[in-house]
Order: sequence, then structure tokens, then C-alpha cells
Amino acid sequence: MMLNICSPGYPKVRSLNMRFQNKKPSPKKSQNTQQQLNQSHLAESMRYPIRLPSARCGAAILLVTVLVFLGCTDDDIAPQSIGSNPTTVDRENTVIFDIDGSSISDPFNFNWMVPGTSRNQGMHQAVWEPLFILNYATGKIDPWLGKSFIVNDRLDIWTLNIRNGVRWSDGQAFDADDIVFTLNLLLNDASQSLSEAASMQQWVDAIEKVDPLTVRFYLKSPNPRFQVDYFSVRVWGGIIVLPQHIWDGQDPFTFKFYDRKKGWPIGTGAYQLVAAGETEFIYRRRQDWWGVETGFRPLPAPEQLVWIVTGLEETRALLAAESKLDSVMDITLGAFESIRNQNPRIIAWDDDMPYAWMGACPRQLSVNHTIPPWDKVEMRQALSLIIDRQQIIEIAYEGTSVASKTIFVEYPAMQPYIDAIRDLWVAPRGNIPAARALIEANSWVLKKNGFYQKGDQELSLNIQTHEAFIEKRRIAEVIVEQLREVGINATTRALAGSTWTDNKAFGKFEAVIDWDACGSVNEPWFTLNRYTSQFWRPIDERAPSNNNFVRWQGEKADQYSQIVARIGILPLGDAEILPLVAEAMNHFVSEQVVIPLTQARKIVPFDTLYWVGWPSVKNNYSHPGTWSMRWTVFDKAIA
Repeated sequence: MMLNICSPGYPKVRSLNMRFQNKKPSPKKSQNTQQQLNQSHLAESMRYPIRLPSARCGAAILLVTVLVFLGCTDDDIAPQSIGSNPTTVDRENTVIFDIDGSSISDPFNFNWMVPGTSRNQGMHQAVWEPLFILNYATGKIDPWLGKSFIVNDRLDIWTLNIRNGVRWSDGQAFDADDIVFTLNLLLNDASQSLSEAASMQQWVDAIEKVDPLTVRFYLKSPNPRFQVDYFSVRVWGGIIVLPQHIWDGQDPFTFKFYDRKKGWPIGTGAYQLVAAGETEFIYRRRQDWWGVETGFRPLPAPEQLVWIVTGLEETRALLAAESKLDSVMDITLGAFESIRNQNPRIIAWDDDMPYAWMGACPRQLSVNHTIPPWDKVEMRQALSLIIDRQQIIEIAYEGTSVASKTIFVEYPAMQPYIDAIRDLWVAPRGNIPAARALIEANSWVLKKNGFYQKGDQELSLNIQTHEAFIEKRRIAEVIVEQLREVGINATTRALAGSTWTDNKAFGKFEAVIDWDACGSVNEPWFTLNRYTSQFWRPIDERAPSNNNFVRWQGEKADQYSQIVARIGILPLGDAEILPLVAEAMNHFVSEQVVIPLTQARKIVPFDTLYWVGWPSVKNNYSHPGTWSMRWTVFDKAIA
């Protein structure tokens, strides 16, 4: 299957949001105008310039990119429920997304429970649907597959009602049996290695089917956050319900949920996977989607969705300049400005500097607590004191982000909790004399070669990064130079995403640039819970869902965990929460569990040549991160 991505002229412009009318296509630029744009971006002087070739589809570099984009796909999966859609779909009826995180370790594994399996290659945006979605604009929980989730007065029994008429793409009914089956798989995982198994075992004592549309959860202790934390899309996704009629009898640790002849994987969403491969995933709109049949939603406008692996920033920049991508991931300021010089139809979250949207997952440096000398609190504190966060903003982000004060995202709902620990805020600038005092108090001596040494051991630190995220690589590069300047022989290594993730989980690292305090967007418990003692595992055992992968343990860790447990059973907004958060964070910061760095401001460009109605500051119906399950059938973009 091939997309006609080099067709001349301009197509019809479609709206992702039906509240917006289709706009007329812009007139084609003259050759002189295009040449002026090309010369303009080449003349710019930027800290991180990126050079894009002229807009010629036959250029060698573009040909290579297109071959990567179109090649290496598996044979088409047997189409399921795609009606009379043609074998090929015009570019103007297709939306092309850049896969966040780039490479897919196993493109034919759709078992979301197995750690390392990808799900943001379109599956949890277009095929798998959530029960509920947290609405950032209203703060309320919007129903999707779920209809209601009601808790008793004691906050320990939750009753879930699901919509009538929901069907899997193979025609089977979606019902309470599927939910009970999925939860029991997680509850019965003694290893707690399946995604969400540890969380469900932390809270759920038993689950029962009341009737075909009703499920009751009996919790071990009160939890007012049970719905929003595990069954509503807050940031990334949530628990995905499995079709029992396919999964029953399968090994949840090895079953890949893929068989093109049987039409697997399936979901309840408005799209069906029709082709999968190492570099692209193609989804076709279903005409028999339950949302239309029940009157829940009309069909989304795009006939076809494509997620592609773009790899290097230069590749995605080239595709975006040529309108071969509608949604672009993880782009730098220099690349964004260069792209827009060639393609003025490119927009971002904000029209003006810094253009960026603040993501929900602040960046941090996480150090392995089991590896000397970083097992000592004073040495971790020294690292934090050396780091000049403002310099990271200026160099790595080119001024498009801000330094973090705490481990929390600086959203309005989180501000009261951030303000409550003002005395624990991290300074944006480093304090080198204080850092040296801590290092030298631990018997390290600065040698003539410029590095600290103790006996025959040189003080060093290796920082691992995810190779697909240029933002994190740049952060690491700045930190490495800052540490070396003080006397720590620091290095950084970019690894394949699956290796980087596994190294964290099994404790095979000295330090990493990560975002694993992520989770809290409206209140702090979820982030705090990630570092509790229940998730501690020895080296070479997988940390559940990458919780407490730094291996923090000890008396203060236990005291912290007890406080967090008390917060977890309190109703949202309870007056006791603020002082308890301050008490917990005193333990956390005094142990330098992780090192906060920056807020996650990301430039997420969209192309308006084929589609308009993308989220923005002015059109804030959803956040712009198309890697999220919040983009299920375009969320409210089809309203």
C-alpha cells in the first residue's frame, strides 16, 4: 500500500474539529517565493541550525526518506470491518503522525501489558479506547467506554457502569466479562511485571461482575483517586481492557495479540489496523464503529491514519517542510524555525515564542542509589548543586522552557502543593563551592588532571539517555560539561529506547535523564506514590512500572511511604493533604531521591495544509501530545 505523497498541487483542506469549517487551500507559491524562503532559513544564525534541502520530491535525500517511510511493512492484515473503503486512500483523506520515541522494538507485539511493548504507534490513540478521560479544561472526568464510576461513602467500593452497545471490531460485545478478565490477569501476576499489575494489587482486593454492564471493585483500603488514576486518561493512558474471547487461555507474558489472518489486534475504536511494519502503521476508518450506531459520536473525518518512524530530527524536519507529516514530535527551536521558513503552514501550540506547550512530565536526573559513591546522600546533593539549570534552559532548550522548582509539573492545579514546599525549591543556578565542600568531605581529592580521585578511583558518572529524544540528549550534554568543569569525569551515552527502559527497570545504570516522577497533574499523590518502599526491588529484578527504579530504601524512605499512604486515603482537597505533602517532601528532598531539572516544554508542530482544527492556546480542547490516549478517535476533535 503506497500513499501518493509527491502529488502536485494543493489538496482540499479538511477539519479535524467539525466546529471549524473547511478552509480554501492557499494558492501555490511561486518558484521565486519558494527560493526566497529557502535562502531565508539558510541565512539565519541559530544556536542549533538545521539545513533542509530545497522542495524537490526527486532529491536523493528525500527519496531515501520516502523509501524508509513507505517500505518494510508487513503483509496487510486481513481487513476487519472497514466497509467499502478503497485499497488506497488519497493523501488529503489521510493524517500522518510522527511516532514519539521513534523506533519500535517489536512492531508485531500488541500485548500492552508486557514492559517495552509500544502502544503509541496509533493503537491506543485509534484502536483501543479508554473508559474515561480527564478533561484538563474543566477538571472533570469525561465518560467514554465507561458511563459512570460510583464510590461508596467509605471510598473502598467502586461500581463501574459501561455503555450499552459497545462492540469490538470483530462484532463481539464489549461487556463486564472483558473487564473482570483483564483485571484478574493483573491481579494474578505474582511477579508484578505486567504493566499496572503492581498498582492493581496495591489497591484491589476483589472484583465481581454484577451484570453484563456493571462491575464492582472491592478495595483493600479507601481510595478516592481510583477512577482518575487508573481508569481515566490523565497524561499518557490507562488500563486497556482486553477482549476475553481472544485472550482467554493465552499466556499474558508471551502472547503478542497479532495474527493478520485473524484480523488481530482488535479494539473498540473507530479505526482498524490494516498494515504494520518496522517503519509505519496504517489504520483505516471503520464504518460500523459502535460510536455511530449508538449515537455517541459521529465518525471522525479522516479516512486513514498513519504513524511513521522518522528517526533523526533532520528526517522529520525534512518531511514536515514537505508536508509529508501532519503532526511532528520532539523538535527543537532551530529546527522548528527552519521548517516554518520553508513551510509557512506549520503551526505550534503558541503563535509566539517560546511556541511550546508545557508537557505533564518534568525532566530530572535520576541516580542509582546502589552504586558507590552515589549511594551517599551528600554525593547526590553535590550533583544537584553543581547543575546550572538556567544554563540548560539557555543551551539545550534555546530559551523555550523553565527550570523546575520541584519534581512536580507546574500546572495551576499543582501550584498550591508547590507553594507549600517553597523552602525546598531547587535553585535555578548552581552552587559550586557548596558542591565541592560535600565532595571533599567524602575524602575525594582534586588532582592535577582536573578530576577528583580517592585512592586509585576517579570520580566519574555515566548518564544514559533515550536516543530518540533530542531534548534529553541535549540536557545530558550540558550536564556532562558542567560536571566535568567541577571535577567529575562525566560521560553520556544514548541508547535504544527499549534498552534504556530495561536498564532503568533492572537497575543497570549509574544515572539517566528521565521523566519518571510523571503522573500528578491535579494533585500530588500519584507522583509521590511512585517512590514508595513497596516498589523497591533488588538489582536485576524489574522495578514495577519503573516505580522507584532508583532503588531508594531506608528509614526515611519508609517514613515517607507511610505519609504517602495516609495521603492516598484522604478525599481530594482534604485540609490534611498540604501539610502531609510538605512532610513527605522534606524526607524526599533531604535524601536527594532524584534531581529535578526542567519543565517539559515541547514544541509540537502541526501542518495545516491538509487538516485544520489542531489544538493550540486559542483552541484548547485537548493537549497537543498526539502520543497520548487522549487522542482516542481525536477525542473532542470529532465533536
